[in-house]
Amino acid sequence: MGRFSADTPKERRKLVVDAIGAHRERESPFCTLTVGHEAETDVDDSETETKNDDGETDRSESELAPPWIQFGDRTLNLDCTDEELDRLKALLGEFPAFKIEQLRSPEEAEGTNVRISAKADVNRIAQFVERTFQEVYECPKSATVWAVEV
Repeated sequence: MGRFSADTPKERRKLVVDAIGAHRERESPFCTLTVGHEAETDVDDSETETKNDDGETDRSESELAPPWIQFGDRTLNLDCTDEELDRLKALLGEFPAFKIEQLRSPEEAEGTNVRISAKADVNRIAQFVERTFQEVYECPKSATVWAVEV
């Protein structure tokens, strides 16, 4: 695999295809795709920061950590807030070959971990990943997606 990031819809889908191909070729347990922090420059910091009792700025872990999606063994794995989970379920209606297999909401974590069976070809998986970053996580259209683990 020669490149590890992409910032246009077409290139991001190609990156997903290449990352899954490299993952399968290497027989690794999974590959991980994430949106780079630089993509968050389109967000106004005042929308995500709050002041604590000491007047210091607080940001929740979910606001600091970029969205990520893992793929392995024909399964997608991702974390969602309640609102993102609602958007994910709506998106899944357009992808009948993708089904939620497991929802886990540990008490010590905010949000839900979602495992989705992805019984589709790699191009359809790439389309789903692209739409998930755009519609579920509401990433900017110019967001950079990184293949951080293959």
